[in-house]
This record gives sequence, structure tokens and C-alpha cells, in this order.
Amino acid sequence: MKKFGLCLAGGIAAIVLLSTIGPMIGLLIGAALLYFIFKQFLKAESTGAKIGLGIIGFVVLMASIHNAPAIIGVLAAYVLYLVYKNWNGTKRTRVKEESDPFVNFEKQWNELKNY
Repeated sequence: MKKFGLCLAGGIAAIVLLSTIGPMIGLLIGAALLYFIFKQFLKAESTGAKIGLGIIGFVVLMASIHNAPAIIGVLAAYVLYLVYKNWNGTKRTRVKEESDPFVNFEKQWNELKNY
């Protein structure tokens, strides 16, 4: 039953991821353009260049905001990663040994006999 749930969640996440690849690419390109525009804005010395770069940056920012579904795609990729990580995952429980020496006496005695 656990595998079925993981398969279902992975399938849905894969479909969502594939449907949001376009906005993810658009957001990536928009973020890269905004980075370079900001770097040029800081280097510009004239007021006209700063105003022009500010306007261009604003237009690119508005175009990038339209790619907001890319955030859902990133979340779907994370869900896919979790499904992949938990597919064959088994819980390991560590047995806590008691500090009382008489609790583990039989175990220790057998270890000593085998030497």
C-alpha cells in the first residue's frame, strides 16, 4: 500500500513538473536577466542610463512574475525527490542498550565464551 501511495504521488508530481517546465525556464531566464540588469544598473554613472535600466528591469520583473507557476513545478520536483528517496527506505530502529550490566549479562557471557 505504501508503494502505491508513493507511485501515485510520484506520478502526479511528474505530471505537474512536466506541465510547468515552460514557466520554470521562463523564470530562470527572467531571473538571469534581472541579475545582469541589476549589475549594470549599479555600474551606470549617468541618470539616463539608470532610468533606462530601471524601466527595462521593471518590464523583465513583470514578465518574470507571470511565471509564478514555476514555484509549483519546483515543489513538484521536491516531491519527486522525496518519493525517490523513500521508495526503498526502511526504518532502522536502534536498540538502546541498558546501562544496567545485569540486563545484558547473557549476551556478554556468550561473547566471552566464544573467545
